[in-house]
Amino acid sequence: MKSELHVPSDLNFLNIVENWLLGCLKIQLGESVDWSRQSSRLRLALVEAYSNVVRHAHKEQPNLPVLLRLELKERDLALEVWDYGEGFDMSTYFPPNPVAKQEGGYGWLIMNRLMDKVEYQLQVDGANCLKLEATLPELVQKS
Repeated sequence: MKSELHVPSDLNFLNIVENWLLGCLKIQLGESVDWSRQSSRLRLALVEAYSNVVRHAHKEQPNLPVLLRLELKERDLALEVWDYGEGFDMSTYFPPNPVAKQEGGYGWLIMNRLMDKVEYQLQVDGANCLKLEATLPELVQKS
Protein backbone atom coordinates (compact mmCIF):
# COMPACT_ATOMS: atom_id res chain seq x y z
CA MET A 1 0.00 0.00 0.00
CA LYS A 2 1.23 3.45 -0.88
CA SER A 3 -0.27 6.82 0.04
CA GLU A 4 0.77 10.45 -0.36
CA LEU A 5 -0.33 13.62 1.36
CA HIS A 6 0.54 17.19 0.37
CA VAL A 7 -0.01 19.70 3.18
CA PRO A 8 0.94 23.31 3.86
CA SER A 9 3.80 24.11 6.27
CA ASP A 10 1.47 24.99 9.08
CA LEU A 11 1.23 23.34 12.50
CA ASN A 12 -2.56 23.72 12.31
CA PHE A 13 -2.43 20.73 9.92
CA LEU A 14 -0.73 18.48 12.49
CA ASN A 15 -3.97 16.70 13.39
CA ILE A 16 -4.71 16.02 9.71
CA VAL A 17 -1.21 14.62 9.20
CA GLU A 18 -1.51 12.32 12.23
CA ASN A 19 -4.99 11.12 11.23
CA TRP A 20 -3.80 10.41 7.67
CA LEU A 21 -0.90 8.25 8.86
CA LEU A 22 -2.81 6.31 11.51
CA GLY A 23 -5.93 6.05 9.35
CA CYS A 24 -4.01 4.50 6.44
CA LEU A 25 -2.25 2.03 8.73
CA LYS A 26 -5.41 1.02 10.58
CA ILE A 27 -7.26 0.35 7.31
CA GLN A 28 -4.45 -1.94 6.16
CA LEU A 29 -3.52 -3.66 9.44
CA GLY A 30 -6.79 -3.54 11.37
CA GLU A 31 -6.75 -5.08 14.82
CA SER A 32 -3.50 -7.00 14.23
CA VAL A 33 -1.56 -4.15 15.87
CA ASP A 34 -1.48 -2.92 19.48
CA TRP A 35 -2.57 0.61 18.51
CA SER A 36 -2.47 1.86 22.10
CA ARG A 37 1.29 1.32 22.01
CA GLN A 38 2.16 1.83 18.34
CA SER A 39 0.06 4.92 17.61
CA SER A 40 1.80 7.02 20.28
CA ARG A 41 5.23 5.94 18.99
CA LEU A 42 4.35 6.75 15.36
CA ARG A 43 2.51 9.95 16.27
CA LEU A 44 5.49 11.31 18.23
CA ALA A 45 7.98 10.52 15.44
CA LEU A 46 5.71 12.10 12.81
CA VAL A 47 4.99 15.20 14.92
CA GLU A 48 8.73 15.68 15.45
CA ALA A 49 9.50 15.30 11.72
CA TYR A 50 6.63 17.52 10.50
CA SER A 51 7.14 20.27 13.08
CA ASN A 52 10.87 20.39 12.26
CA VAL A 53 9.98 21.05 8.62
CA VAL A 54 7.50 23.79 9.54
CA ARG A 55 9.72 25.51 12.13
CA HIS A 56 13.20 25.01 10.70
CA ALA A 57 13.27 23.91 7.05
CA HIS A 58 10.47 26.17 5.85
CA LYS A 59 10.85 28.76 8.64
CA GLU A 60 7.11 29.37 9.00
CA GLN A 61 6.47 29.74 5.24
CA PRO A 62 3.06 28.05 4.93
CA ASN A 63 3.13 28.47 1.13
CA LEU A 64 5.86 25.83 0.91
CA PRO A 65 4.28 22.37 0.73
CA VAL A 66 5.28 19.35 2.78
CA LEU A 67 5.02 16.02 0.98
CA LEU A 68 4.41 12.92 3.06
CA ARG A 69 4.76 9.48 1.50
CA LEU A 70 3.78 6.27 3.22
CA GLU A 71 4.60 2.80 2.01
CA LEU A 72 3.53 -0.34 3.82
CA LYS A 73 4.79 -3.80 2.87
CA GLU A 74 3.45 -6.56 5.13
CA ARG A 75 4.23 -4.99 8.55
CA ASP A 76 7.14 -2.78 7.42
CA LEU A 77 6.36 0.88 7.07
CA ALA A 78 8.44 3.59 5.45
CA LEU A 79 7.41 7.20 5.93
CA GLU A 80 9.11 9.94 3.91
CA VAL A 81 8.82 13.61 4.85
CA TRP A 82 9.92 15.90 2.00
CA ASP A 83 10.69 19.60 2.45
CA TYR A 84 11.92 22.41 0.20
CA GLY A 85 14.12 24.26 2.69
CA GLU A 86 17.89 24.69 2.65
CA GLY A 87 18.32 21.38 4.41
CA PHE A 88 20.26 20.43 7.48
CA ASP A 89 23.92 19.47 7.37
CA MET A 90 24.01 16.34 9.55
CA SER A 91 27.78 16.68 9.99
CA THR A 92 27.08 19.70 12.23
CA TYR A 93 24.69 17.75 14.48
CA PHE A 94 25.81 16.81 17.95
CA PRO A 95 23.51 14.90 20.29
CA PRO A 96 22.23 17.10 23.12
CA ASN A 97 24.08 17.05 26.39
CA PRO A 98 21.50 17.02 29.21
CA VAL A 99 24.00 18.61 31.61
CA ALA A 100 24.38 21.64 29.32
CA LYS A 101 20.58 22.24 29.44
CA GLN A 102 20.58 22.44 25.65
CA GLU A 103 17.20 23.49 24.24
CA GLY A 104 17.29 22.07 20.70
CA GLY A 105 18.57 18.96 18.99
CA TYR A 106 16.38 16.40 20.72
CA GLY A 107 14.21 15.64 17.70
CA TRP A 108 16.79 13.53 15.89
CA LEU A 109 17.46 11.63 19.11
CA ILE A 110 13.74 11.04 19.71
CA MET A 111 13.10 9.84 16.13
CA ASN A 112 16.06 7.44 16.30
CA ARG A 113 14.82 5.98 19.59
CA LEU A 114 11.25 5.52 18.33
CA MET A 115 11.90 4.18 14.84
CA ASP A 116 13.96 1.23 13.59
CA LYS A 117 15.80 3.32 11.01
CA VAL A 118 16.09 7.06 10.30
CA GLU A 119 17.79 8.49 7.21
CA TYR A 120 18.13 12.04 5.95
CA GLN A 121 19.02 12.95 2.37
CA LEU A 122 19.98 16.49 1.49
CA GLN A 123 18.78 17.89 -1.84
CA VAL A 124 17.25 15.13 -3.92
CA ASP A 125 15.61 16.77 -6.97
CA GLY A 126 15.50 20.12 -5.15
CA ALA A 127 14.01 18.74 -1.94
CA ASN A 128 15.24 17.11 1.27
CA CYS A 129 13.94 13.76 2.46
CA LEU A 130 13.68 12.41 5.98
CA LYS A 131 12.86 8.70 5.89
CA LEU A 132 11.51 6.92 8.95
CA GLU A 133 11.21 3.13 8.95
CA ALA A 134 9.66 0.73 11.43
CA THR A 135 8.25 -2.75 11.62
CA LEU A 136 4.93 -2.94 13.43
CA PRO A 137 4.90 -6.00 15.68
CA GLU A 138 1.91 -8.29 15.48
CA LEU A 139 -0.48 -8.09 18.39
CA VAL A 140 -0.18 -11.18 20.53
CA GLN A 141 -3.68 -12.39 21.36
CA LYS A 142 -4.06 -13.39 24.99
CA SER A 143 -5.95 -16.66 25.27
